[in-house]
Amino acid sequence: MASSMLSLGSTSLLPREISKDKLKLGTSGSNPFLKAKSFSRVTMTVAVKPSRFEGITMAPPDPILGVSEAFKADTNEMKLNLGVGAYRTEELQPYVLNVVKKAENLMLERGDNKEYLPIEGLAAFNKATAELLFGAGHPVIKEQRVATIQGLSGTGSLRLAAALIERYFPGAKVVISSPTWGNHKNIFNDAKVPWSEYRYYDPKTIGLDFEGMISDIKEAPEGSFILLHGCAHNPTGIDPTPEQWVKIADVIQEKNHIPFFDVAYQGFASGSLDEDAASVRLFAERGMEFFVAQSYSKNLGLYAERIGAINVVCSSADAATRVKSQLKRIARPMYSNPPVHGARIVANVVGDATMFGEWKAEMEMMAGRIKTVRQELYDSLVSKDKSGKDWSFILKQIGMFSFTGLNKAQSDNMTDKWHVYMTKDGRISLAGLSMAKCEYLADAIIDSYHNVS
Repeated sequence: MASSMLSLGSTSLLPREISKDKLKLGTSGSNPFLKAKSFSRVTMTVAVKPSRFEGITMAPPDPILGVSEAFKADTNEMKLNLGVGAYRTEELQPYVLNVVKKAENLMLERGDNKEYLPIEGLAAFNKATAELLFGAGHPVIKEQRVATIQGLSGTGSLRLAAALIERYFPGAKVVISSPTWGNHKNIFNDAKVPWSEYRYYDPKTIGLDFEGMISDIKEAPEGSFILLHGCAHNPTGIDPTPEQWVKIADVIQEKNHIPFFDVAYQGFASGSLDEDAASVRLFAERGMEFFVAQSYSKNLGLYAERIGAINVVCSSADAATRVKSQLKRIARPMYSNPPVHGARIVANVVGDATMFGEWKAEMEMMAGRIKTVRQELYDSLVSKDKSGKDWSFILKQIGMFSFTGLNKAQSDNMTDKWHVYMTKDGRISLAGLSMAKCEYLADAIIDSYHNVS
């Protein structure tokens, strides 16, 4: 049993064995040992009970969020944090959209209260987010075939859907791209939903393994949930072409699979809300039933507001009503009801023509800045690397991420030697890169690629 020792005399004594005549006691409530200065050494043994939590081991650091902690501890002035997917200005500072500030001011002027929302969330938000995704005049909206629940950003929305799958599709498998966003597997593991992977990334071309993807989706058990990134695939930045999306939809329909979209970058990838929703709308136009998780962390910069939604497209309004009732039933014991602040921001921005236009302009600006640094990084790589390596994949990728093709050892070199912080799978966030740092990053990539195996 663990013990601690206090030295106050030559013999080991429990506290109760120390007699009053050997110590000059202080006033009531004081520590008697503070008055025992004349003793050279007395040892006190205090029993410490073992913790009931001894069996709980230390969890490993999060592979993405842990990068930021390491970055903060680095004092090198050239350091770059390209790990976390959060937009930064050219000065590499966090950015709050002007239209968000206007929406918040509007909330203050109205004197909006902080009463509980319904379990399903803010009605104005749910209407706005579904219309933003499918288009206001889309048949699935008009026919009330979409069950929409406000969720805790993309992660919470995915988790609600996972719980629905576990409860009403027992044994069904979710098939995930290889690689995918690091939290996808955690979500399904915690929901006790089995998953497997389909091929997606081709390391030889640093592009899409389309044939492998199609083959694996075909071989998945009939009725599987196929997790698809609506746009700006994370971590690769590699998206199917419009023609490839059609073939993907064909195979999913043939196999009677259920599509499950994760849409975290609508409007933020290309700068166009409609263009970035094209894959989702393609499946809706085919009359398919499917899930779509949404997030407003990136396109409105509402990272900490945790605002998103889960949408379930059904074959009838009646089915949508029943699905929504069960999503609410799942949400109630999980978090009861969602937060209101971010939902009101989205509803205000989307619901006001002037602010909506300003938002689209700001999204184009953010997407444009990332495209600009992507081009500058490519130009720097081409001008500095005389080996003849083809770096064109940098330009073919889309969104805030670029999959560099660097392995773990090379990524470690990026951090250890060059102070460039990134995930160990070789992904970098171009949102954390400035024009001024492009040449430095190119030097780091070239060194790591050619000199580290």
